[in-house]
Amino acid sequence: MFSDLSQSPLSKNLQRLFLLRNIAIIAQCLTIALVYRMIDIVIPWTQMIIVVALLATLNLLTWIRLHRKWPVSNIEFFLQLLIDVLALSALLYYSGGSTNPFISLYLLPLTIAAATLPWRYTWVMAVITIACYTVLLFRYIPLPHDHSKHLAEFNLHVSGMWLAFVLSTVIIAWFVVKMSTSIRERDRDLAKAREQSLHNEQIIALGTLAAGAAHELGTPLSTMAVVTGELQNEYTDDQEFQNNVHILRDQITHCKQTLTQLLAKAGQTRAEEGSGQPVDEFLRQVLNKWELIRPTAQFSYQCNGSQPAPTIMHNQLLSQSILNLLNNAADASSKCVDIKSNWDDDGLHLEIIDDGEGLSDEAMQRAGEAFFTSKAPGQGFGIGLFLANANIERFGGNVQLFNLEDGGACTQVTLPLIKSTT
Repeated sequence: MFSDLSQSPLSKNLQRLFLLRNIAIIAQCLTIALVYRMIDIVIPWTQMIIVVALLATLNLLTWIRLHRKWPVSNIEFFLQLLIDVLALSALLYYSGGSTNPFISLYLLPLTIAAATLPWRYTWVMAVITIACYTVLLFRYIPLPHDHSKHLAEFNLHVSGMWLAFVLSTVIIAWFVVKMSTSIRERDRDLAKAREQSLHNEQIIALGTLAAGAAHELGTPLSTMAVVTGELQNEYTDDQEFQNNVHILRDQITHCKQTLTQLLAKAGQTRAEEGSGQPVDEFLRQVLNKWELIRPTAQFSYQCNGSQPAPTIMHNQLLSQSILNLLNNAADASSKCVDIKSNWDDDGLHLEIIDDGEGLSDEAMQRAGEAFFTSKAPGQGFGIGLFLANANIERFGGNVQLFNLEDGGACTQVTLPLIKSTT
């Protein structure tokens, strides 16, 4: 009946509340009809019928609202429950108040609130239901029975019913809130586990593709190395040409070394593998390697760490991740990339600042997703930041990207250091 509705949990709960209220309205009508015909008592029938009619009208409006695509909020669902509490309070007021055996129905909206809404709404509902019950202890239209002969015992009985209701309300609110909180935490953990599983599947798929590409690229790189060697031997008089060919041969050599390391380390699956290295030396090696890869990139480097430098886990995956971040900054920068490093007892703090146009709103939201890139078609694959972020997180670090007030973007990297045993 509600196939076009949003499938959010609150939307489904509002549908269930609508159906439950229909059952309650039918039950109220049948009860009023049976009591009117079979029991000879005089109570405000007209007022009670008006209350049921108003509740039915409000439920009709709820049915119309359910066919709209508006999202259901917590406050809206709480107000729907509050309508049921007020309607029940009105019916009880006209039919004996706290002496009515249906007084325990106050626990129903309280239980629903505790199971579906945040704890604040549950405790507000608990206070409201207790307040309504308390008012009905003193203000109500009594049922036409003669309790004068055992008035004290009857009052004690009613007071006991009220105390039992208060205790039941507090216990239900506390227990169900705890239970629903645990369920929500479990759902969050399951969602996080599913996301991590998908994340790992993407990394495995990329690793498989990278291993295949490494095999396929080996032959053309060897051919390029031979051709550039012949060109360098043939044009010995042109110094500028020699310099360009030398740069090209260095790039080819680096690519072949990278592919060799990729295949050699294909079985490395644990982030703990690697050796310790002073953090300043590690960063210097990464920057030297980056200069070889991007000889045209302009950058400045500031190091503010204390000496002697602490030790960081030296790993090929970690250095490659930082290189990916440096390449992204160089691609976005128009002039120079500023690199700042600092370390303390908590870890290494690295900032990579470019003077480009900054990150768009979409890039801010989707940065780090696999195969998402803000570069022009053919200029990026959308996996550099994804792999960098995944590898750095494996080492216990994190990556944050944000725009600067003066323009450009900043990439902040935090990595743990090896604790000294001395």
